[in-house]
Amino acid sequence: MFRAAIDAQVLLRDGEVFMRKRCPDHGWFEGLIYADARAYVEQARFNKPGQAPLRISTEVDRGCPFDCGLCPEHRQHTCLALIEVNTACNLDCPVCFANAGSGFNLTLAEVESMLDRFVELEGHPEVVQFSGGEPTIHPELIAMLDAAQRRDIRFTMVNTNGLRIAEGGPWFGEFAARRPLIYLQFDGLTDETYQVIRGAPLLETKLRALDRLAEADLHVMLVAAIERDVNEHEVGPLIEFGLQHPAVRGVMFQPVTHTGRHPDHDPLRRMTIPDVIRRIDEHPGGSFRASDFVPIPCCFPTCSSVTYAYLGDDGEVIPLPRVLEVDQYLDYITNRTLPAIDRDILHALEGLWSAGSVPGEPTAGRFACAACDIDLPALSDLARRVFMVQLRDFLDPWTFDVKKAMKCCIGILQDDGRMIPFCTYNTIGYREETRARLAARRRGRALPVATAVTAPPAAR
Repeated sequence: MFRAAIDAQVLLRDGEVFMRKRCPDHGWFEGLIYADARAYVEQARFNKPGQAPLRISTEVDRGCPFDCGLCPEHRQHTCLALIEVNTACNLDCPVCFANAGSGFNLTLAEVESMLDRFVELEGHPEVVQFSGGEPTIHPELIAMLDAAQRRDIRFTMVNTNGLRIAEGGPWFGEFAARRPLIYLQFDGLTDETYQVIRGAPLLETKLRALDRLAEADLHVMLVAAIERDVNEHEVGPLIEFGLQHPAVRGVMFQPVTHTGRHPDHDPLRRMTIPDVIRRIDEHPGGSFRASDFVPIPCCFPTCSSVTYAYLGDDGEVIPLPRVLEVDQYLDYITNRTLPAIDRDILHALEGLWSAGSVPGEPTAGRFACAACDIDLPALSDLARRVFMVQLRDFLDPWTFDVKKAMKCCIGILQDDGRMIPFCTYNTIGYREETRARLAARRRGRALPVATAVTAPPAAR
């Protein structure tokens, strides 16, 4: 069953932003959505006008968010598409928005059809990410990587916990030969953190996986799920660790999404992007400060922020916003009245400040263009000198906002040709519908695509 859409209020209170909702069955409830009210209001200027999807897959019937596919009400094309190749996993994490476990394995033919559909929907897609479950345990993952790289898709990524990579062996040699970008689950630098978030002391395994990736010269983005009172103190050290490791091209911080499988929590104390930025700013001797981060405009601005730095020979870390007024170029309210703005730099910055931007060669080229008036030393391999730090906050039942969902630029590709926005997929009921349908099909009986909701949608 799908969740119902209900009325909500966005409240600015005591310097923070809360969402207050009233459920007909359960009454009023609240969740913290942004821990800096001033920034929440000011970041409206980074709300870039949406770029419509090239094609749609469904029609409007019940209204957003119940017609996903994408439907004509969606306000943004897809910068990054995910394919969840399986639901199985070799971990049982207490924090898992995918609620990994038994369910389905996609076939190679199904994945090829999804890839073709992605090209059809986007024309020249930027990024496809293979995810799960745990994609590296899928027996056909390498063939799926080959299939993606044969198509007009600019970049291929794998989202992994790293356990199979840490094992090495012949499989890893074949995998590394495809040279995907690695999104490596990496929540901290202590076993205590992994015990709470992943259910096992995994630090040694994670470090072994990183060393193998460095030996294979693969580019890695460390992805840390940040939970209140668990690992927020490790935010600054994780960045400094990443800056020193030869495989790491950036760090992604994701406040824990309280949907799927997660421990009890207080929705009024959840981690948000401003909380993470404060931890970065407060880290003694840290390389970044709060003013280095600028919201990503292609999605709703408070959903994600990012910065890039140039790494000098002497260990110097130079964040791009300190040498170029990035926030002024990406001010879409002011810039509508400034025809003289340098459009080449703006175009380059829009490429960098996008959910489809990833560490590696494409980022390096955009960085060089954005920094064209900056006196940087000559570089033989600029990609290795560019470091990304990104923060991304996903919606859950306490914070889900239809307005934000309509501008989501991250999509989940489906076997039936639909592409569903990421937070809508994880929060409304699409994930459960897809899992039940594919699992039933594997057992030889078909289930229809679910469209019912638990109650009529309220006015929005």
